[in-house]
Amino acid sequence: MTRMLEVMGINIFRGQAQILWDLSIQVEKGEVVTLLGANGAGKTTFVESVLGVHHPPSGTIAFLGKDITRRPPFQITRLGVSCVPEGRRLFKDMTVYENLEMGAYPPGARTALAESVQWVFSLFPVLDQRKTQIAGTLSGGEQQMLAIGRALMSKPQLLLMDELSLGLSPKITKEIYGTIDKLRREGVTLLLIEQNATLALRHSDRGYILETGRITLQGTSQELLGNEHIRKAYLGM
Repeated sequence: MTRMLEVMGINIFRGQAQILWDLSIQVEKGEVVTLLGANGAGKTTFVESVLGVHHPPSGTIAFLGKDITRRPPFQITRLGVSCVPEGRRLFKDMTVYENLEMGAYPPGARTALAESVQWVFSLFPVLDQRKTQIAGTLSGGEQQMLAIGRALMSKPQLLLMDELSLGLSPKITKEIYGTIDKLRREGVTLLLIEQNATLALRHSDRGYILETGRITLQGTSQELLGNEHIRKAYLGM
């Protein structure tokens, strides 16, 4: 397998406070990997670190063998990393189509704009029906679909999805996780950052548990689903 992402021993600070401690995570090409953790565990800080928002004073981050530890976010996006951020962060006064256009930021993605839009519409037909509608007027589930579609417009090799199911109904969450399975079949490597342990592990190959900034457990998704600590802390069993 080709190693898509390799995070090795990073430490991340916000001001004087240390948020991530000697954190290491690997994602192979074609995998779906889940990073689970409660609120405040450091999940979003990890995502922002991979995207170049925070630069660790120690440790390294590599994407497809290239050191991206201190690269700015726009360069990391151009290399093939994209993100569906927590809270969606859409351009709410712009139309669905305009939001998708904004996702095709890298030069390589611009040339494939029409093709990518049709791909997104095939994944989420409702967005085709709503393409001239203002994004802020969409339902919560439709907004999440648009956030995923916008991230896909950059034609990423690695897609980070931060708190994908947050605030969504079980029906919409199930539909969106069905799309994750489709993306995987189409060759997109996925890193899911979630609190919804059951769904995330059922749709992934491997998982990591992040607690107070440290990786405390890792294994295959089946191993983690059967782990007593995970069952009590995350699955309510």
